[in-house]
Amino acid sequence: MYKALIFDLDNTIYPVASVGDKLFAPLFELMEPYRDQIGEEAMAAAETEIMRRPFQKVATASGFPPELLAKGTELLRNLEYNGPMQTYPDYALTREFAHDKFLVTMGFMKLQRSKVRQLGVELDFKEVIIVDPDQSDQTKADVFAGLLEKYGYHHSEVLVIGDDPESEIQAARKLRIDTFLYDPETRYPHAQATHRGEKFGDLQALIKTS
Repeated sequence: MYKALIFDLDNTIYPVASVGDKLFAPLFELMEPYRDQIGEEAMAAAETEIMRRPFQKVATASGFPPELLAKGTELLRNLEYNGPMQTYPDYALTREFAHDKFLVTMGFMKLQRSKVRQLGVELDFKEVIIVDPDQSDQTKADVFAGLLEKYGYHHSEVLVIGDDPESEIQAARKLRIDTFLYDPETRYPHAQATHRGEKFGDLQALIKTS
């Protein structure tokens, strides 16, 4: 029986695409002069990936020149989002779960804090943990292991919920923690996960039978 649920933030609690164009407009403007150097295809892919993964990782994978990486990092380090944000419509179902709930997200501290604030979800969680790659080498696996140690959970008593098979899902699998791949667009039909679903109702059904 699960005692604790660990949630990802971006594309798990809310869809990044719903605010992505406004949120990342300053960054995309900064990137535009480098389009020819980076290449149209690589730039388009990077703009999509930035809505899913930390900027530093996308920049490295996309071959951004060092000066663009530095400028982008400095911009995002001080960026906040103050516009309206909405969770996925059925996210409210998770508020019915009596389990200990944690939010673990990776990104720039100010920006991630502003998202949590604008979504109004902070009080839904026992802890909100933001891992900022600009300030720490800590991984999500490190955070998960720390939560198990801090609260005395056995790995079988924890479920990690997230959208990214190569991030929180992979980190949980390393620690033998069960996973729920939240995949509303069926992007990853072949990804390895203990459980999967397209809506929080699927998670609710799993919780009731676990």
